[in-house]
Amino acid sequence: MQLIKDVKETLWTKSFIMLMVGNLFVFMSFQMLIPTLPPYIKSIGATGLEIGLVTALFSIGAVLSRPFIGFMLEYRARKQLVLIGAAALLAITVIYPLSSVVMIFLLFRFIHGLAWGWSTTVNGTAAVDVVPNSRLGEGMGYYGLSVTIGMIIAPSLGIYLYQITSFTNLIYISSVLGLIAIGLLSIVRYETPEAVLKTRKEDLKFSYLGSLIEKSSWFPAFITIIVTFGYGSIVTFIVIFGEERGIDQIFLFYLFNAIMASLSRPIAGKWFDQRGPKGLVLVCTFLTFIGMWVLSFAHSNLFIIISGILFGIGFGLSGLVFGVLAQFVETAALFQISSVFLILGMAVTVLYGRRRSAARPQQAS
Repeated sequence: MQLIKDVKETLWTKSFIMLMVGNLFVFMSFQMLIPTLPPYIKSIGATGLEIGLVTALFSIGAVLSRPFIGFMLEYRARKQLVLIGAAALLAITVIYPLSSVVMIFLLFRFIHGLAWGWSTTVNGTAAVDVVPNSRLGEGMGYYGLSVTIGMIIAPSLGIYLYQITSFTNLIYISSVLGLIAIGLLSIVRYETPEAVLKTRKEDLKFSYLGSLIEKSSWFPAFITIIVTFGYGSIVTFIVIFGEERGIDQIFLFYLFNAIMASLSRPIAGKWFDQRGPKGLVLVCTFLTFIGMWVLSFAHSNLFIIISGILFGIGFGLSGLVFGVLAQFVETAALFQISSVFLILGMAVTVLYGRRRSAARPQQAS
């Protein structure tokens, strides 16, 4: 009798490793700029509203580009799209210091958002194509580490470099990381699906608004926006807040935030599988709410660390709004005001859960 052994398809191919590491350097190059651009634009004369636009315009650009690139992925080969995205990110990074005019800087930020939406969409799709179908969950889990590790290292590194050297030198370092990313991504052997290669653009129908808006996903989208309103104020103003309070180790917030987010993911995943999303959303939103208030009262590195831990566990397009408020209140008060959105998110979660529970008996009858 012949023994039949299950042979796993190879996951750790050269292409998968290069794609994962290349994506890590893309995230490193990008993430180290997130906390440092707001204080830089403030230093060249930006108002509170304009500082808020640093985050808002980027987010708008990232959202607007995704439906279009999603359509292109239905009929275009992967390699060219991946390299265009990485090259665009590098180009916009390099030109940041070339303008001391706030409005031109904000235009660069919007274009950066377009490129980021492009790059992250095509890189993720390319990873799905490279990973064997039988190991897709495992492979994408490992691929996600390139995002997580980038989030752990880069923001803290960016803040540290911004504090000890010039913004221009920070851009140089970010650009070098971007160049490494392009080099790694260029040697990947991409696996474009046969169906995509056979598809012609003329055979496809594309509705931009239809791709942008999905009615059935309103609840998770709304909760995400609400929670992001709380977090967005921190992304935009935390370095400025550290300067106001004289806290020189503000990067510790990002460091502990990312570490705890990584450690809590397996627990959150099991909770979701066993009990569903409602309780998880409530607990995480509450922890994030507490984290915002801890941060608002921070005058030492210890409070920064505690806040980062709470956010990391709890959080796992508010810059514009809070940019307006920043002209009238202290930065700490911004964090307290933005925490109200988290309470709103918890309330909507409870009401939505009750509505669905009430609808089930009617459906059963």
